[in-house]
Amino acid sequence: MQLFLKDIVPAAQNNINTRFIILEKAKSPAANGKNCIALAADETAAVHIQLWGDECDAFEAGDIVKLTNGIFSYVRNSGLILRAGKRGKMEKMGEFTVAFVETPNISEIQWNPDPENPKRYIQSGVVSAYSRIFPPLP
Repeated sequence: MQLFLKDIVPAAQNNINTRFIILEKAKSPAANGKNCIALAADETAAVHIQLWGDECDAFEAGDIVKLTNGIFSYVRNSGLILRAGKRGKMEKMGEFTVAFVETPNISEIQWNPDPENPKRYIQSGVVSAYSRIFPPLP
């Protein structure tokens, strides 16, 4: 089942199947050169995604990407990030042919463990409507 970005919640297991358009990639990859952060969106929300190794070069702004078995979890120094993880897969589906919104950015939402189910998270607040890493597009 394909999820809209607005319906994604933090989880440690690989189970997110979605599609998005890459809006912008960070200008400089991490110091080790093995990963980079990008801003992605669909018609419901935006999110920060983490690209690893060859993915940094394989995907550009404007690419429509299908993510299978992805993870949305906390990454140190980057916050909540959508990524393929070890068992997930990202593949390019096309270019420039999908509607998108830049807000809300689900990576900018604060999540806390659900008191009734500690394996689930619930929204507790919004840090910023837009990405604090990538300024809104003009």
